[in-house]
Amino acid sequence: MDRSDYKALFRAAVDQVRQEGRYRVFADLKRHRGQFPRATWTRPDGREQDVVVWCSNDYLGQGQNPVVVQAMTRAIEEAGSGSGGTRNISGTTRWHVELEAELADLHRKEAALVFTSGYVANEASLSTLAKILPGLIVFSDALNHASMIAGIRHSGCERHVFRHNDLEHLEQLLAAAPADAPKLIAFESVYSMDGDIADLRGTIALARSYGALTYLDEVHAVGLYGHRGAGVAERDGCMGEIDIIEGTLGKAFGVMGGYIAGDADLVDAIRSHAAGFIFTTSIPPALAAGATASIRWLKAHNEVRVIHQERAETLKRRFMNAGIPVLPSVSHIVPVHVGDPVHCKMISDMLLADHGIYVQPINYPTVPRGTERLRFTPTPFHTDAMFDDLVGAMDRLWTHCNVKRLGGMAA
Repeated sequence: MDRSDYKALFRAAVDQVRQEGRYRVFADLKRHRGQFPRATWTRPDGREQDVVVWCSNDYLGQGQNPVVVQAMTRAIEEAGSGSGGTRNISGTTRWHVELEAELADLHRKEAALVFTSGYVANEASLSTLAKILPGLIVFSDALNHASMIAGIRHSGCERHVFRHNDLEHLEQLLAAAPADAPKLIAFESVYSMDGDIADLRGTIALARSYGALTYLDEVHAVGLYGHRGAGVAERDGCMGEIDIIEGTLGKAFGVMGGYIAGDADLVDAIRSHAAGFIFTTSIPPALAAGATASIRWLKAHNEVRVIHQERAETLKRRFMNAGIPVLPSVSHIVPVHVGDPVHCKMISDMLLADHGIYVQPINYPTVPRGTERLRFTPTPFHTDAMFDDLVGAMDRLWTHCNVKRLGGMAA
């Protein structure tokens, strides 16, 4: 094959995405400490424009919390920048140990293990469980995150996908499996694209009936739900009945990294066998210190979660009152249906360029084709005035772009 042919194939792969209207252009944003959710956008022509960020997964603005920033600064001053390597060789520090103890306490588990990201935590843990449990059968929710799907596939174990949040279908699959086979149910609490929440108690009951372990992804719930911010399982009073809880440090906690929490022997087994942990440089001490400070602070400040929920409910109500088609959501996620990738990107571009409102279009493969949407994540720092600007801009653009409103009528 001629070397020029490789370049043509790469270009064709990108051109296909462009033709489908889902090519992503990264906005050059600079956040300003202490002014979240405000930022400065550098336009393609080099000019700067002030914008309000509406799609950050820093759900509570913890990336701007002085307590977190100061903890990270102190760690850099004391230990420098990097961790020095993998945990097995040279990358374990007192900050890593303290963070894992804090996470174990948060989830009321015996142990926790920190990874470089939530994606790696899922992929490494789920792919490793099949090595530890020969003959494992995994039952996975149809809308599980790509990292969970990757981990389950890489495990090489038998797997079955149950319809999203359909416990009747899950039970049918469990009942058909060999009674003596080890089993694992993998699911999420908050599904971040639709904003719906799983039936944790119902899933736990099925797991107990059929001798299965439970693996719960709480990445869009930790910090946000429960009196101390441990997630939906804490809120629903069933955290102790979940075998493995997976979470992230990069969303509500405002830093970076991922983790699992569970029984000490289980966590130790994954620590000892997971390639995604063993062969990866650990997170820097500053990240570990910042995450620990963020978790501790959020444990003691439930009032922030109360405000956060109010902001989300207010935005849903205001969108609905304006006829903007909000998808059903019982969580802090506010998804607005557009249904076409070209229109979705066009509205996103116009919101940014003309109104100083930054929200990214969500297109395939993140969501199924025909369900393209704008995904808003209001925080405790989005003011009523910001709500006024957003709803007004959306109302005008829905008319301008002739997009269907609630009730199925075009503007």
